[in-house]
Amino acid sequence: MQNAIQLEVYGRVQGVGFRWMTKLVADKLHITGTVANRDDGSVKIIAMGPADALEKFIGAVKASPTPSGRVDRVIQTPLENVSACHEFSVVS
Repeated sequence: MQNAIQLEVYGRVQGVGFRWMTKLVADKLHITGTVANRDDGSVKIIAMGPADALEKFIGAVKASPTPSGRVDRVIQTPLENVSACHEFSVVS
C-alpha cells in the first residue's frame, strides 16, 4: 500500500545539495515524489511509498541527507488522493 506525505523542511537546506541528496535517499528506498526549494528558504517534499520505507526516508530527511545541511524543523502532513508518481524528481 502506498502512503503519501508532505514534508516542509526548515534549516540550512538550500545551497548545500539538500535536494539532490534527498533524491539519492528516495531512490535508494524506492520512494517517489518531488523535492523543491521554496521562496522562504525551506524545502518542500512530497513523498510516496510503503509505510516502512517512508519512515526510513523521514528519518534520513530529519538527520539531513547532506553533511553541509542542517534541519531545524520538519512539518509533516499526511496526504490523500495524490496522483501516483513513477520516480522522485528534483524541482527547481
